[in-house]
Amino acid sequence: MNGFDGYPHVIYAQQFSRRWLEEDLFPLARQMKPIGDQGGCDMLRGKRAFSWFYQASTRTAVSLAMAMELLGGRVVFSTENAREFSSASKGETLIDTIRVLNRLRPDVIFLRYDREIGAEIAAHVSKASIISAGDRQPNDEPKSPYSGQHPTQGNLDVFTVVERFGQIDGLKIAMVGDLINGRTVRSLSYHLGKFRGVEIYYVSPPNARMRDDVKDYLCRHNIRFTESADLREVAPKVNVIYQTRTQKECGTNFDRNDHNLGYFVVDQGILDLMKKDAIIMHPLPRVDEITPEVDDDPRAVYLTDQIDCGLYTRMALLKMILAPKV
Repeated sequence: MNGFDGYPHVIYAQQFSRRWLEEDLFPLARQMKPIGDQGGCDMLRGKRAFSWFYQASTRTAVSLAMAMELLGGRVVFSTENAREFSSASKGETLIDTIRVLNRLRPDVIFLRYDREIGAEIAAHVSKASIISAGDRQPNDEPKSPYSGQHPTQGNLDVFTVVERFGQIDGLKIAMVGDLINGRTVRSLSYHLGKFRGVEIYYVSPPNARMRDDVKDYLCRHNIRFTESADLREVAPKVNVIYQTRTQKECGTNFDRNDHNLGYFVVDQGILDLMKKDAIIMHPLPRVDEITPEVDDDPRAVYLTDQIDCGLYTRMALLKMILAPKV
């Protein structure tokens, strides 16, 4: 498949070309909307998936399962805590688990792993397609440029922006909050490196800045980025604010209400500073980094368009992988 390196496995954002996104994935994702609105189809009849999550998930797990269902396939088995409720609790390795699951003949495995490069490891031994539902970012510098990513989230995030603005080229995008442990902002950054004239504003306290491997990648692809600690300075300049939560489970800790550190909350004050046609995105779950009054602003798409785009892009991806000739 042109522009889809690593087919049929979905492991990291770098494996997709700009051409593939614009000419293959996004047009097909637009075709998925009426299928979803009409209650589904049978394109994936007879296709089976396992959903194997080592960390809890709401949107990704349900979105992938619904994408499979709407296309006529089935999620035969799912677990959202494989670390505790599978043989991993007895010491079984990921490689052995994937080999065993493959003997049961699934067509695809949705895998969220709680350590580094789990999907990459799984893809080396799996005949079934591995679709990464997110790998955990390591505590130190990544061992691989594919570490700590969430590629289908990256796909849907870029699609959300394209559907609103018609393009990515020339846009200004702020990523805010916990950037050191955020797998979604890593995948989004790698995607943005495919486009022209993009400017990225990384807004975070010093202990949560974007890692050097991503910044090095952006430099190699001539993408301008700046680092800031005050969203108030950035908000009037950008087309997109991509907010993230503080991932305390990964060791990041800062008080967003302590403005001596900087300003990292999207609230009414930020709304008043933003462009009228800008949008606010968030991969969710949201904790305290977006205040409730923001939800009803038409520029907030994290509970609406962004969710829809996730479903359509995942439907399109599954169709391309599991039923390319249908």
